[in-house]
Amino acid sequence: MQSFQMTYATMFDPPPELHDQFEAALKRQLSNLGQTYGMLIGGQDVYAPEQYPVTNPANREQILAYFQLGTPASADLALQAARAAFPAWRATPWQERVSLLRKAADLIEARIYDIAAATTLEVGKNRLEALGDVFEAPALIRYTCDQLESNQGFVKTLGVDPVPGYQVQNISTLQPYGVWLVISPFNFPTALTAGPVGAALAAGNTVVMKPAGRTPWSVRLLAECFLAAGLPEGAVNFVTGTGSGIGQALVDHPGVDGVTFTGSYPVGMGIFRQFAQRDYVHPVILELGGKNPVIVTRQADLDRAVSGIVRSAFGLQGQKCSANSRIYLEAPIYDQVLERLVAEIEKLKIGDPAQRETYLGPVISADVFRDYQDYSRELSAAGDLAAGGKVLQSNGLEGGYFVEPTLAVDLPLDHQFWRKELFLPISLVHKIDSLESGLELANDTQFGLTAGFYGSDKEAEKFLAASEAGVNYVNRPQGSTTGAWPSYQSFGGWKASGSSGVGAGGPYYLQRYMREQIRTTVR
Repeated sequence: MQSFQMTYATMFDPPPELHDQFEAALKRQLSNLGQTYGMLIGGQDVYAPEQYPVTNPANREQILAYFQLGTPASADLALQAARAAFPAWRATPWQERVSLLRKAADLIEARIYDIAAATTLEVGKNRLEALGDVFEAPALIRYTCDQLESNQGFVKTLGVDPVPGYQVQNISTLQPYGVWLVISPFNFPTALTAGPVGAALAAGNTVVMKPAGRTPWSVRLLAECFLAAGLPEGAVNFVTGTGSGIGQALVDHPGVDGVTFTGSYPVGMGIFRQFAQRDYVHPVILELGGKNPVIVTRQADLDRAVSGIVRSAFGLQGQKCSANSRIYLEAPIYDQVLERLVAEIEKLKIGDPAQRETYLGPVISADVFRDYQDYSRELSAAGDLAAGGKVLQSNGLEGGYFVEPTLAVDLPLDHQFWRKELFLPISLVHKIDSLESGLELANDTQFGLTAGFYGSDKEAEKFLAASEAGVNYVNRPQGSTTGAWPSYQSFGGWKASGSSGVGAGGPYYLQRYMREQIRTTVR
C-alpha cells in the first residue's frame, strides 16, 4: 500500500488493502446515518431555522444526513467571521500558513476512506472514483504549499533606481485580496473544494466555502480537517443550502473580495457578469465545463483508444466537465472502433456504487434522470443509438437514478447536442475522412476544456498545434479526455471553459489568489 500512489491514471488497479480500508470506512459511515450537521462559522457550529435531508441517489429513500438550509443572514455571518479573521491571517508568515495547510493535508489523508465513503453515498461515485477525488485534495493542497515555498512567498527584489546619492530598494510582493468565496460542484466535492480553498488560504485570504446543495457531507468532513489542523477561527467557514438561496446571497454580498466557482456555464457567466457590475474589478475564477472531443485516426492503437474513450465517456456516469462527449473516428476504422466500444459498454457493471464490482452508479438527481430520458428520445428521433438509451428500474435498481451508458450515431452535425454540455453518460460518434476535418469539428464549440487524440506521432504534432483545449491527451489508455492530477497535468480550459486560461494544480494557479504590490524604499 505504501508504494501505491493513487491518481486518476493509476486507480484502475489498486492493491487489495485499499478496498479493505474503504469497506471498513463504509460500514462506519452506514452506521452513522441521519445525523444533523451545522454550518461551521468562526470555528463554531451554527444552525439555521430550517434543515434539509441529503439522500443517496442510489437509494433515494435513504437519508444520509441533515444539513442547514442557510439564509442570507447565515451568509452575512460567515463573511463577517472571515473578514474579522483576515488581518491576523494575512499577517501570519507564509511559512506558518504552509505548515498549517500541510497539517490539514495530512489530516485529510488520514481520513481519506471515511470521506470517500461519504462521497460514494452522496454523489453516487464508484469507490475508486470517490477515492481518487479525496486523494486529490491533499495533493492539491501540498502542491500549492510547494509552489509558495519554492517561490519564497513571492517576494522578489527588483532593480535599483539609478539615482546618485540615495540607496533605493525595490521589492515586488504578492498580497492577498481579503475574503474569498469558493463555490464547489456536486461531482468532485472534495478536490474541487480543497484546491481553491487551499490556494486562497496559502495566499493569505480567508475563506467561505459553499458546496453544492446535494453534496455537503464530504465538504463538511473536509472543513473539519482544516479546523482540526489549527487554522484560526474564521479563517475557514463552511455554509450549506441552495444555490438560489444562500449561494446567491453570498454572490450578492459586498463583503466578497474574490470568488472561485466550478459549475455550469450559465451560472458561472451570471456570476462573472454580476461581479462586473461592482464598484471596481474583483477577481473571478471560473471553471465552466466542456464538450470534449477525441479524434481517432487509422494509425491509432485501437486498444488504447477504446480503453481511454470508455473510461472518459462513462466514468462518474458522464457527470464530469472533462467527459469525452464527442468521438470522431476516421472512416477506415469507424466500424471496428464503434463495434468495440459497444462491446466494452455492455461489460460495464451498473449498480450500487459502494460495491467493488460497480463501474457506473446512479446519476445525481431526479431532474438529471428526467433529462437523460428526454435526451435519449431526442437522439433516437434525430439519429440512432448504438448502445444504451434506457433507464434501469428493475433487478434491485428500482430505488435509484440508474441509466445506461449511451452512444449516439448518425446525429446531424447541426444538432444542438454537438455543442450542448449534457453532463450525462451520453457520447456522440461521427465518421471523419481525415485528421484535418476531425480537428475542424473538434474545435467547433464554445468550450475548450480537454481533448484527446489517438494516432501517429506525426499526426499528434498536428493535433497539439491546432487543438483549442487547455488540457490535451495523446494516445492515453487511462483516459482520452479525463484524469488530470496536481503537478502532472494542470487542469483548466480555454474559451467558455474557464475565465483565466490557467489550470489548477499547475505552476501558475496560486498567483490568481494574490495581487502584486511594489514597495520602493529610499534611504
